[in-house]
Amino acid sequence: CGFLREFPLIKISVNQNRETIRVAQGDEDLQVMKAGAMLRKVKSRSWKKQRHFRLQEDGQTIWYKSRWAGTGHSTFSVADVDVVREGHQSEILLSIADEFPADLCFTLVFRGRRSNLDLVAESPSEAQVWIRGVRKLIQNTKSMNDKERLDQWIWDWFQKADKNKDGRMNFKEVRTLLKMMNVDMNEEYTLRLFTVRLPSSSTSGCLENEEFVQFYKMLTKREDVWRVFQDYSRDGQILTLAELEDFLKQEQQEGERSLEHAQELIDRYEPSENAKKHGAMSIDGFQMYLVSPEGAILDPQLLALHQDMSQPLSHYFICSSHNTYLMDDQLRGQSSQEAYIQALKRGCRCVEVDCWDGPNGEPVVYHGHTFTSKILFRDVITTLAEYAFKVSEFPVILSLENHCSMEQQRVMAQLLDTILGDTLLRAPLDRLVPQELPSPQDLKGKVLLKAKKIGGVEESETLTDEVTDEVSDEDEADPKSLSAEALRLNDKKSKFSRELSDLVVYCKSVHFHSFEYSRLHSKCYEMSSFSESKARKLAKDTGAEFVHHNSRQLSRVYPSGMRTDSSNYNPQELWNVGCQIVALNFQTAGPEMDLNDGLFSQNGCCGYVLKPDFMRNDDSFDPERPQDRNGYTSLRLSIQVISGQQLPKVNHKEGSIVDPLVRVEIYGVFQDQAKQETSYIDNNGFNPLWNETLNFIVHVPELALVRFVVEDYDKSSRNDFMGQFTVPFTCIQPGYRHIHLLSKDGTAIPLSSLFVNIKISELTTEV
Repeated sequence: CGFLREFPLIKISVNQNRETIRVAQGDEDLQVMKAGAMLRKVKSRSWKKQRHFRLQEDGQTIWYKSRWAGTGHSTFSVADVDVVREGHQSEILLSIADEFPADLCFTLVFRGRRSNLDLVAESPSEAQVWIRGVRKLIQNTKSMNDKERLDQWIWDWFQKADKNKDGRMNFKEVRTLLKMMNVDMNEEYTLRLFTVRLPSSSTSGCLENEEFVQFYKMLTKREDVWRVFQDYSRDGQILTLAELEDFLKQEQQEGERSLEHAQELIDRYEPSENAKKHGAMSIDGFQMYLVSPEGAILDPQLLALHQDMSQPLSHYFICSSHNTYLMDDQLRGQSSQEAYIQALKRGCRCVEVDCWDGPNGEPVVYHGHTFTSKILFRDVITTLAEYAFKVSEFPVILSLENHCSMEQQRVMAQLLDTILGDTLLRAPLDRLVPQELPSPQDLKGKVLLKAKKIGGVEESETLTDEVTDEVSDEDEADPKSLSAEALRLNDKKSKFSRELSDLVVYCKSVHFHSFEYSRLHSKCYEMSSFSESKARKLAKDTGAEFVHHNSRQLSRVYPSGMRTDSSNYNPQELWNVGCQIVALNFQTAGPEMDLNDGLFSQNGCCGYVLKPDFMRNDDSFDPERPQDRNGYTSLRLSIQVISGQQLPKVNHKEGSIVDPLVRVEIYGVFQDQAKQETSYIDNNGFNPLWNETLNFIVHVPELALVRFVVEDYDKSSRNDFMGQFTVPFTCIQPGYRHIHLLSKDGTAIPLSSLFVNIKISELTTEV
């Protein structure tokens, strides 16, 4: 959400917040939660310890501690909880099912990469109180509008700073508050603001809640927004309908619809009924518009599902994960169904399953020949059946790394068939031999198996029951990634069962020979996997051929086996040549996952993004020479970084204040790779002001991603990451925009943003 400043409304909202708390006090479940309860926190089958849990008075924070921990305690915000799962819906709770029945158990699932919290209540009724209560609080948080979120934010700060909990704030507490809010303000100036807000009747020298709101109003006055407002307001008090239309035309580049949109913005964001009546917008309404989704850098119309979904699968970039089962690194990390759930919730449409023979005839999933933990193949497929289409209805590709014996392959085929049911694609659409791949639209709600196949689609009815092959799909592409033991085992011929083979339709894994061979012999449903090193070499040496190959066939790229820490490669290099399935380790945060999240943030976060037209047709596009393509036009991108708002602290030591700088990074074809940064601002993460302009030339905007990064400058060591936001160039809204920052995990940082002015224009001369 944006950072609003309509303070008369905030004052009402604070009173409304009190009313909300009174209403919450009438809810029996929440009242019981406020009284507290002893719940078992479970980390493993052997680690089950009682903790006292309690909902705090703000109705947003849950506090817990050990009865033996002295003053030590932990807290978390309900806003960070994504969902509550009831019963044995986690591996940990399943492992203790023989000790604690399902009606005592529940799991709190957090946003981002934070681990789940598995809990066991003393009784079924107590479990239901906490399940219902937390769900109510989650729903209440989700239903808050921007004003209510800001109200909650102010209330939280007041609660944090009110150390003696007397409902008032003295000057010492205010100084502490400013440090907590990441601002180092002159003490004399702060005292002056504080004194101005003290009521004349005050004998305590303290601000009560309403006075604190007014103090906060003075503290957070947005001069940067006020100056923009003044540029278009004749009287400096309001924007008339004509003046707002002029702003939308001149600055926001909205063109013909500016008049209609101006009226819509007044109706939607202007808080003053009198201003609305006269068709005008106040500074408060103007600021509310600028921090709204309509005023954000990412065009909200392109956030919705809007692309043509009826083209062949090969015409789309597909959100894809590698070693999807892992929560940590690929040597000793935990394998978990939760990793699949998290990937699918992030829009992933291609998940990987590494299958090996397990005990009792049950295949298991883990990273072979390592110390990663093992989970049952059965449980993975059950999870897939439940979560595959909750976020996106478009097809999921199940990339199978098959290391199993014939017997357990037959078990795998049976499990796929019985658990996935009608969602599993078993035959070509309309029973026709495909001349081109079907579309995401055609395959809605279907799971496609990607694996080795005996023969082709057209030959399935006449083939023998098994086939031999050298190695598994990934091993074939990068033998250097195999351990000595794996290489020894793979010297033996591996057999593939007919039952499993028959479930492969449009994603038959084949060895890649050459682009010429593929052009002459390959079928549209055949696809190859490439290690990152091989794919990057092909992209550099034969980029145009790779693009053409990927216009008809699917390609999958995966990280090198040498990345034992589950780090990622730059996916942009492979998107530049049209590779659709560029698989990343979703469990590892960093710039690479930021790019992935940025690309797939558009088109309804459905996991499919239509490639540019010059990568889908027969025209030759060479990413090394973009200027040679028809219709080539380069663009100038000018970004004025104006200010920041409520930037997060990276060092929570008392008195620590950040020195923020902003870096803008362009990712795209080689000629577009660039980065520039602002100077840093001393000791101000609350409202830093830069007013610096960064300029870029973009040759292939259709492929470019723009990443905004905020860091805490450090002259003696590496800068600390504070927040980022990545947006496809084609989704950028020009004009005055707010960029709402995300954490390293890709989750929103409440109220933290950058204010920028963006201009995009064609170059009149070759640069």
